[in-house]
Amino acid sequence: MSIGAVVAIYFIVWWTALFAVLPWGVRSQAESRDITPGTDPGAPVRPALLKKALATTIVAAVITAGIVWLITSGIVSLEDLPMPFDTKEG
Repeated sequence: MSIGAVVAIYFIVWWTALFAVLPWGVRSQAESRDITPGTDPGAPVRPALLKKALATTIVAAVITAGIVWLITSGIVSLEDLPMPFDTKEG
């Protein structure tokens, strides 16, 4: 498996994991009863984006390592995945 493939997998997993991590620990202004005038009451009080980016990086690295291990160990290969318009007869 090439380095470019691993980087591409990591990039996709990182963005997917980011959307899973973003809601962790979010409290809205309405929940904390501290609404700043001119903002939406559903806006987060402290989004902690740096901590979430770090958590996303760690989660994505673990998931990517698992995917790379599955593919390089021979347990799963791209040939195992069903493909549309498979032209093989048999």
